[in-house]
Amino acid sequence: MAYIIATDSGCDIAPATLQKWGVISADLTFRFDGEDQEYTNREMSPKDFYDKMRAGGLSRTSAINSEIFKDLFRPVLEAGNDILYIGFDSGISTTSEQGIAAANELSEEYPDRRIIAIDTLCASGGQGLLVWLTVNKKNEGADLDDAAAFVRNLCPSIATWFTVDDLVYLKRGGRVSAAAAFAGNLLNIRPVLHVDDEGKLNNMFKMRGRKASLASLADQYVRLGSSIGPDGKVTGTQAGGVPYVINHADAADDAALVEQMIFEKTGRKAEFIEDVGPVIGSHTGPGIIVLNFSATAR
Repeated sequence: MAYIIATDSGCDIAPATLQKWGVISADLTFRFDGEDQEYTNREMSPKDFYDKMRAGGLSRTSAINSEIFKDLFRPVLEAGNDILYIGFDSGISTTSEQGIAAANELSEEYPDRRIIAIDTLCASGGQGLLVWLTVNKKNEGADLDDAAAFVRNLCPSIATWFTVDDLVYLKRGGRVSAAAAFAGNLLNIRPVLHVDDEGKLNNMFKMRGRKASLASLADQYVRLGSSIGPDGKVTGTQAGGVPYVINHADAADDAALVEQMIFEKTGRKAEFIEDVGPVIGSHTGPGIIVLNFSATAR
């Protein structure tokens, strides 16, 4: 039976790219303080969004509800297709919970159709990497069950490491104290964080200077990168490097620098480099660099 891959805008893959891949996506929303209009990632370019943040704009995100997912899924089911939903990390968002709730309700409404909904515990390009790899599996002929098993096996081995350019945004999100943010910016300290096994954000290292924090991302790739077997389980080998993607928040030069650092160490280029969309960027601010790859450990 034919199936469609679905995701949401937490994956930080451009809508046009998802459309080219044949992937449907639910849109999360955001708004700036003092404005009534809610936007999706489709309605404001990343460049305009981060320019607005740099000018002092404060963006806040809104939780998605299951009705958005039902509206997304229902036409696919009506057309006689099944669905594989690859969802945004429940450790930092309720998005995948709402996608799973919609899948459960629609399964009763369409008993002849199948919907498999997976909370990946991944975010941004980690989720995007999963989507891309699953699209490739589907194109190779994987059926719904094989594709779902591939995602479930690989989720625990997707590493997402990132660094920010201004600690004020982590302060607003409660990740660092006001005093730590002030001191860190004053002393040019840049934290390196990652998404842990529970899908939560952990502060791992404190690097002196932007270039050192970017180099630390490349070091994690070399240290932890692991090849992916055909079933989605990592093999532990690293010959020639492994697939990785980079996301950035209006910091294309720094993203290219991380890619160059990895290339010099392994001879491998990124599969793709994408923007961090406004929904995630609302919490991280401009300048974040996110490195995502398959790993022996997150």
